[in-house]
Amino acid sequence: MPDDILIRNFCIIAHIDHGKSTLADRLLERTGAITQREMNAQFLDDMDLEKERGITIKASAVTVSYTHPGTGQKYMLNLIDTPGHVDFHYEVAKALQACEGALLLCDATQGVQAQTVANAYAAIDADLEIIPVINKVDLPSARPDAVAEEMEQVLGIDALACVPISAKTGIGIDELLKAIAEKLPAPAGSSDAPLQALIFDSKYDDYRGVVVYVRVINGRLIRGQKIRMMGKNTIYAITDLGKFMPKAKPVESIGAGEVGFIIANIKTIQDVTIGDTVTDSAAPAAEPLPGYRPPKQMVFCDFYPGADTEYTQLRDALEKLRLNDSSFTFEPETSDALGFGFRCGFLGLLHMEIVQERLEREHKIEVIQTAPTVPYEVVTSDGTVKMIDSASELPDPSALLEIREPMIRASIIVPAKNIGDVSKLCQDRRGVYKKTEFITTDRVIIEYEMPLAEVIFDFFDKLKTVTQGYGTLDYDLLGFKVDDLVKMDILVAGDKISALSLIVHKTKADSRGRAIIKKLKQEISRHLFEISIQAAVGSRVIARETVSALRKDVTSKCYGGDISRKRKLLEKQKEGKKRMKQVGRVEIPQKAFMAILEPGD
Repeated sequence: MPDDILIRNFCIIAHIDHGKSTLADRLLERTGAITQREMNAQFLDDMDLEKERGITIKASAVTVSYTHPGTGQKYMLNLIDTPGHVDFHYEVAKALQACEGALLLCDATQGVQAQTVANAYAAIDADLEIIPVINKVDLPSARPDAVAEEMEQVLGIDALACVPISAKTGIGIDELLKAIAEKLPAPAGSSDAPLQALIFDSKYDDYRGVVVYVRVINGRLIRGQKIRMMGKNTIYAITDLGKFMPKAKPVESIGAGEVGFIIANIKTIQDVTIGDTVTDSAAPAAEPLPGYRPPKQMVFCDFYPGADTEYTQLRDALEKLRLNDSSFTFEPETSDALGFGFRCGFLGLLHMEIVQERLEREHKIEVIQTAPTVPYEVVTSDGTVKMIDSASELPDPSALLEIREPMIRASIIVPAKNIGDVSKLCQDRRGVYKKTEFITTDRVIIEYEMPLAEVIFDFFDKLKTVTQGYGTLDYDLLGFKVDDLVKMDILVAGDKISALSLIVHKTKADSRGRAIIKKLKQEISRHLFEISIQAAVGSRVIARETVSALRKDVTSKCYGGDISRKRKLLEKQKEGKKRMKQVGRVEIPQKAFMAILEPGD
């Protein structure tokens, strides 16, 4: 790269739906990276699912050229577009490591939201220079000055530094590009130092293997060079080197401060660790770069093959998905009721929904999915601490000292008039109140500590309902805490159904058990014999319902005569039913498994 070109690395961070991908489109268009003819909305969101839902799932990196209109100075801008949903906070964390600056985007109509605060603090922790940007100023309901005041009050950002723009119409984009060139710092590394490049993402290509996204901190990457991954201690030779501009463009070398991609005959995504350091195998760097924590799966559920799907098809499809999503895990699982399947781990509920939708859409796989659960820490009587992610893994009660559940700190931004409703919702979910902070006279941040298990079901939907859609939620994990938790078993016709077992708080066991049993009774169809459905904690049955038998009128052919003739036929029928009960097998539909999803209002 010529010495007279200055580099600026930055990412766009914001709450979901505040216009990150649209702003990325405008920046690509205004810098001439793509023509009006090539332009389509959310250019960088290349997954069908991203386009349909209008959300970004994977972060994407692109390099553009820019010339400052006042000074004529040339710049290379490396832009990383990131997701806004709380489930994909991990993608944002990866992107922040590769940048010196961030555009903090805020919607001029909605103001500061939960993820705006979370992402701003993440950028401040990563020591990034922040340019506050207020988007959608062209809308009739826009209130840019009030939103700038909110940003100053909540985040401590100077209200006068905010750049007002409309990513849709292009208002203010030139001023924003000038601010990026003038305010963001240049990368600090040197091209003459030993090579250190940070891996901040990777994806799988069917033809070329793993494509590794890197940000070179020090040194230089050259095509044909032998590199070593410092974490895995594996050596590869670079076969291809390039940048996304926004289409892939091969280059001979990538210097310090630049962003690009490496292809080096890497076979599987498991061979690449996000956050690892790439160095020269002949002259390695003394130490790796500080990486970041691997993503932690916080929601687990079982996927079993549906009616038209084979086990092997499901396994192959999950393996293909895993190639492009290192934050998704799966391992084999068996169930008496559902046969062979997989225990899958996800970052959150949206992540789970997206994986299931990709299975059905991209791989034509039909799956039966059990209710999602969270991981628990179990302490056995010999002092061993074990991590479990389903109730069926709980050890025998006699060998169990305590069960710890994951706790979160939830930051909820709501209109002031909804404080009472939201507080009640949080307290119903065993939340402990921490603090309330006013953003403006009519909007507040409420903080609660609560169990993750109470949030993953339908907390977000309920929050949207009680705040008429204005409430937003962000949470971070605090760790595990001991509580009075018990295992609740569901028995159908006397058989324990392990896929329906769950861990619940002791105070909620009775009400939860009754609600589940009622729902199961509606879902399980009548058989020729009576079926008992029970909820039990240990040996104590806490709820019971009975699905009555289908009856055939065996006395219909008796016209009058002695009553003993009818009794004889009914006794005969009763004997037959008893025999059927002993050998009868109850069919449980998938809807019954989903029935235990709802916590039971």
